[in-house]
Amino acid sequence: MKHPSARARRSRLGRDPAGERGSVAAELALALPAVVLTLLLGAGALGAASRQVALQDAVADAARLLGRGESVGAAEATVVASVAGAGISTASRGDLVCVTARLEVAVGAVIRVPLQASSCALDGGR
Repeated sequence: MKHPSARARRSRLGRDPAGERGSVAAELALALPAVVLTLLLGAGALGAASRQVALQDAVADAARLLGRGESVGAAEATVVASVAGAGISTASRGDLVCVTARLEVAVGAVIRVPLQASSCALDGGR
C-alpha cells in the first residue's frame, strides 16, 4: 500500500499551510492599532485619576486654610500650586466653609473629562 503524499493529505483536510503564510502578519497588522489605542487610553485614564486625587487633596487643604481664617486668595493659590489650571469656588454652610474645585483634563487627543472635588472644614476663623 502506497502512502498518500503530503499534498494529498492537506487537500483532504481542507487546509493548505502554504496558503496561510501571511495570515499571522495580517492579523497582527489589524490588531496592533487597537492594542496601542487601548494602552494609550488606559494610561490617560490613570493620569486623570491621579489628577483627581491631587485635586481632592488640594481642596481639603484649601478648606482647612479658609477654616483657619486665611483669605480666599491663599486657598486658591494652594489649589493652583497643586493642580495647575484648577478653578475654585467657596461657600459657607452653617458652621462649615466649603471649597469646590473644577478642572478639565484630556484623555487622549479628543476625549476631555471634567473633574470636580469638594471639601468642607469647620469655620473657626470667623
